[in-house]
Formats: sequence, C-alpha cells, structure tokens
Amino acid sequence: MQLPFLVTKSSKIQFSPVLRVQSTIPDLQKFIPENSIDYILGWFKATPIHLRASKARSSKFGDYRAPLNNFPARISVNRNLNRFDFLITLVHEMAHHEVWIETAARNSSFRVHHRKHHPRPHGKEWKTHYRRLMEPLMKGSIFPPEVLHHLVTHFEDPASSSRSNKHLVLALKKYDTPDNTMFLESLPFDAIFSIPAGRKFKKQEKLRKRYRCICINNGRTYLFNPLAKVLPLPPL
Repeated sequence: MQLPFLVTKSSKIQFSPVLRVQSTIPDLQKFIPENSIDYILGWFKATPIHLRASKARSSKFGDYRAPLNNFPARISVNRNLNRFDFLITLVHEMAHHEVWIETAARNSSFRVHHRKHHPRPHGKEWKTHYRRLMEPLMKGSIFPPEVLHHLVTHFEDPASSSRSNKHLVLALKKYDTPDNTMFLESLPFDAIFSIPAGRKFKKQEKLRKRYRCICINNGRTYLFNPLAKVLPLPPL
C-alpha cells in the first residue's frame, strides 16, 4: 500500500501530494479504525511519503526510513496488527517523520561552523510530535474504552514501544485475530516455540527485562520481550 503519490523510474522524481489519494481509502479501511481515516489521509495528503503494509515481522512492528536522494521517506507497518494496534504503530512512525522535517529545517539554517542538531530517536522531540499527532485520535469513537484508558496512561510519558506498557498490550490483544499464539512470559522454562519468521527457540531465564532464548536453528542466543507473541510447540 502506498500513499499518496506514484513514483516512476525516471531519474528526476516529481511528487504530487494529492495524486490518487481517494483510491487508497478502501485499502486503508482494512488496517485502521474507520473514524481515523480522514485524519490519517489528511496527514498523508500534506506529506509526500510511502506507506506500506508489510508482512509480519517478529523484530519490529513498524519502521521509518528518512528521505534519501530522490526517494521520499518510507513508513512500513506490519499488516497482521489489529486495527487499533496498526493505528498506534502508524502514528509512532509518522512522529519520526515530523522530527525529521523539524530537524532538517533547523540544520539547514545553521552556519557551517555550527554543530548540527541530531535528536535522539525517541527523545523529547519525538515524544512531543507523537503526543501531538495522537491527541486528535484519543476518543471513544476510535478506540475501545479499555484501550483508550491505557493509551491515556501510556502517553503521559510515551516509551519507544507501546509494548513496554503491559496493560496496553493486553488490552490490544483482545482485538487480534484469534490464533494459537501466546505471550512468551506465559511459557515455562525450556519451552519450545516458533516465531512468524519460522525459526524455533527454547526459552531460558529472564535477564533483567528480557528472556534469553536459544535458537534451535543456529544455536545462537537472542533476547525476547516478555510480551512477544509466539507459537508454542511440543517438546523436541
């Protein structure tokens, strides 16, 4: 899925922020709550950027790539997320682009001998834009009451990932498409599980905030968020 313009293979790319916007509405309705569509489309009309609904990724739920040479910025969000989770993740990545715009404008005004400003990925600038973009969406006509309640708490000091808020994660999971996945923290020690990418792991001890897991495919050790959704497998 791409919004809101068409990129050609020509050496010089021209952007039109209103080209084919209406044709994206049926696609966008599959991924976000209906009452949020006008707001999200309004942002993309004013912001030339690619949006892609990506295949499921266990390492991340969304991604932002800043503009490079003649290519626009890109946002991808995992297509397997439920509507509310997709919207939260999408706005998270939109905030990264707002920071990029602000930083690019600020740095362009600096003289050569001044050090350029490079904000932290999830620093105060990002938190400010994330709150600002989410505020119009924080309403009962878009989010279920329980999700909205925990969103309000989360945005008192938004972390780099909504997965850091356990109550919000549990509230969002109720709207996932039913499957056989479980949260990793609910599996016993030495349990075998797989992730969407297909690799198999054995759960080990918890190290501070994450679980150490051994990949059965290559023998390497990986750290998993306790709230990672995994598919339990029978013992080997």
